[in-house]
Amino acid sequence: MKLVILTAIEAFDKEIKKMLKEAKILSYSYREVKGYRDSTEEDVEGNWFASEMNETDSKMYYAFVQKENVTNLFLLIEQFNQKQHAMSRVHVAVVNVELSM
Repeated sequence: MKLVILTAIEAFDKEIKKMLKEAKILSYSYREVKGYRDSTEEDVEGNWFASEMNETDSKMYYAFVQKENVTNLFLLIEQFNQKQHAMSRVHVAVVNVELSM
């Protein structure tokens, strides 16, 4: 059993839910979160938002997943991220679960 954690901008919500379904992850939870980026170290030309502190409406999804479904989800997310022209990507992490009830 694995714990999968995804974060993405809110605009990707439909695509995330579709990827979870395609990976046969039918039970999951999500929360609305604020994504935060400190751009004070970037030069002004590289900062699209002309602000040093940026918050973004995002969501965090999490689910307990069978090991075999993790690989499928990673492939779907990788394909999705490669097609993105936006600066934002879907981020995913997997944590081993030693015990669960």
